[in-house]
Amino acid sequence: MDSSYYLPYIEVNPDKRFGKPCIKGTRITVADILEMLADGMTQTEIISEHPNLNALQIKAALAYASCHISKGAAA
Repeated sequence: MDSSYYLPYIEVNPDKRFGKPCIKGTRITVADILEMLADGMTQTEIISEHPNLNALQIKAALAYASCHISKGAAA
């Protein structure tokens, strides 16, 4: 999957959340979404807890993480 899938949904701004990749228009980071999923939350539960998110944004966070891990950018 290339970056064109997630670029409309993910932004990196050095003035927001220490430059961590965030869902555009929010302060929710890609890592926040990954942690919620790792903790066992479903997509529906995440959206219920964070109504400013939608399913496409969650999928974009997963795509961003996958792309960056496969490029060796993750620690």
